Amino acid sequence: MSASLSPELILTFVGAGNMAEALVHGIIRAKLLPSQCLRVTDTDRRRLDHFQATFGVAGFECNVDGVRGAQIVVLAVKPSVMAEVAPEIGVALAPGALVISIAAGISTRRLEQRLPKGTRIVRVMPNMPALAGAGVSVYCLGSRATEDDVRLVESLFQSVGVVVRLDEKHLDAVTALSGSGPAYVFFLAEFMMQAGCEMGLDHATAKMLTLGTIRGATRLLEETGQAPEELRRRVTSKGGTTAAAFEVLEVGRVRETFIKAIRAAQKRSRELSG
Repeated sequence: MSASLSPELILTFVGAGNMAEALVHGIIRAKLLPSQCLRVTDTDRRRLDHFQATFGVAGFECNVDGVRGAQIVVLAVKPSVMAEVAPEIGVALAPGALVISIAAGISTRRLEQRLPKGTRIVRVMPNMPALAGAGVSVYCLGSRATEDDVRLVESLFQSVGVVVRLDEKHLDAVTALSGSGPAYVFFLAEFMMQAGCEMGLDHATAKMLTLGTIRGATRLLEETGQAPEELRRRVTSKGGTTAAAFEVLEVGRVRETFIKAIRAAQKRSRELSG
């Protein structure tokens, strides 16, 4: 488990959405910081009340008020509002504050242009399983970030899963693969369950079989270390039921379509980074 951070630190989340909640939960659970060191800002009073009631974390409807005096600021807002949020908080940033952005597609260069000169920035792409403490977070450093910042960011995000460091040039691919990736798995689960129900299974049984199958297949990939295509071949007997399913998938060009979809997500991430 990661070591506790200085209890004198103030960490503010700008945006009180699901990812901010996952991180607050993880930080408190890992005893990195006590709740009194954490703040959240949001225009939705209900979300602020939820953070207060659930975690004992102070909430602010004004971003400037929440950021003032914080040594670490996590930008957990949608990419579409970053252009207005970054300059807004810039006037209140403490000298030497570290800014961590988890907004998809927004480059460190763009953030450095919108925040006070000299601001240290780390960009992180987490994903939704962080809500269950099983996320994958990939980070890269802005031009002024330090190795001390690396240790801090890794401690924070290890509280909700696995952390990987890459060059920023890979972040658009990361966003498309692991950032959006849980939705691809949910999509598969959705239609496996639908097919089960259409074949006469009740919903509860279809759900149990689908989730157990996905869980077991993932575990097998991890524990055997074998390539997915090799495991797939082992399941697919010539002339058997799995082969019949894959004949349909091949006719529908599912492989090509799926890769095209992931590349579309990468393209959109590049467009957001401007």
